Amino acid sequence: MTIERKHVNQRMSQVVTHGDVVYLAGQVASRAPGASVADQTRDILARIDELLAEAGTDKSKLLAANLWLADMSTFDEMNGEWDKWVAEGQPPVRACVEAKLADPAFTVEIMVTAARS
Repeated sequence: MTIERKHVNQRMSQVVTHGDVVYLAGQVASRAPGASVADQTRDILARIDELLAEAGTDKSKLLAANLWLADMSTFDEMNGEWDKWVAEGQPPVRACVEAKLADPAFTVEIMVTAARS
């Protein structure tokens, strides 16, 4: 099977496809400084939609999601946006943990895996 990589730099790829599986790198908000957890989550989910579409799939085919929060007390705020976004009746397996993110401006990071067929 062919492996395809998109948006590649020396450190990582933003998208890797292998057969009918699409892997996205962890996504953070593009407008993080001063943005609320809800705002960052919406920004990330919009970016995930774009990358999945580019790879030939969408959120209805999510298999797995990993979510990191800088502060677990914002779990409900993040989930408010996630629950509005995730395809009804088709949620992926998911884990959510508190972690120190790469930049203090980031409050949320989300990584997903999806099928293409």
